[in-house]
Amino acid sequence: MQPFLTVRGVERRFDKTLALQATDLDVAENDFITILGPSGCGKSTLLRIVAGLDHQTAGEVLLEGQRIDGPGADRGVVFQSYTLFPWLTVRDNVCFGLVERGLPRAQQLEIADAFLNKVGLRGFEHHFPKQLSGGMQQRVAIARALANGPRMLLMDEPFGALDHQTRELMQELLLGIWEQERKTVLFVTHDIDEAVFMGSRVVVMSARPGRIKLDRRVDIPHPRHYSVKTTPAFAELKAELTEQVRVEVRAAAAMV
Repeated sequence: MQPFLTVRGVERRFDKTLALQATDLDVAENDFITILGPSGCGKSTLLRIVAGLDHQTAGEVLLEGQRIDGPGADRGVVFQSYTLFPWLTVRDNVCFGLVERGLPRAQQLEIADAFLNKVGLRGFEHHFPKQLSGGMQQRVAIARALANGPRMLLMDEPFGALDHQTRELMQELLLGIWEQERKTVLFVTHDIDEAVFMGSRVVVMSARPGRIKLDRRVDIPHPRHYSVKTTPAFAELKAELTEQVRVEVRAAAAMV
């Protein structure tokens, strides 16, 4: 069976710097792939290439057999920074892509309100981003990405700026939505606990120039409750991944 997403021999060079060396990755439909690695290893570069926001200097990326040459509605992107439009209400932020698609206003509102309900923001439709906490703003960003009906979600450390407690709540929220919606997800993170808890597979990248050095399936059943973080299976995989990441962090430090 053809993979949902195929990354073949993808490289990215910036002038004389090779940021990402020949990288291969196959992603099945409905998979949730978390990506770990030291800072500067090319995690975000890989994600941006899949999003069509950056272009590889070698190789190709195929989504359902079609080459990715630029951004598309089939891929929703959520960044670490809060990328909401400050002059729009919560509801209108979520409606933004639907407006661009020319949907009738009544349908826009129906879709937006359904996803705001999913992310727990019913009652905040008429608020502006500055009136929301960081966690709430990221919920709006997730709702906006989902409202456009993408086949795939690309998430670049979406919870990295949140406090620990809010981050854990957001992990559970997003995982619950994924268990319902079954979107294919690529999720970049520096947090090993987050990678194991969220992912159906965890990919570890090497120090720059980045490549995929390890690909592990997470054999923890769904639905997942935060208590799985105390299980032996979780601890064993976390220990393996921690050692693999530490090796690459040391390698990255040695290059400085």
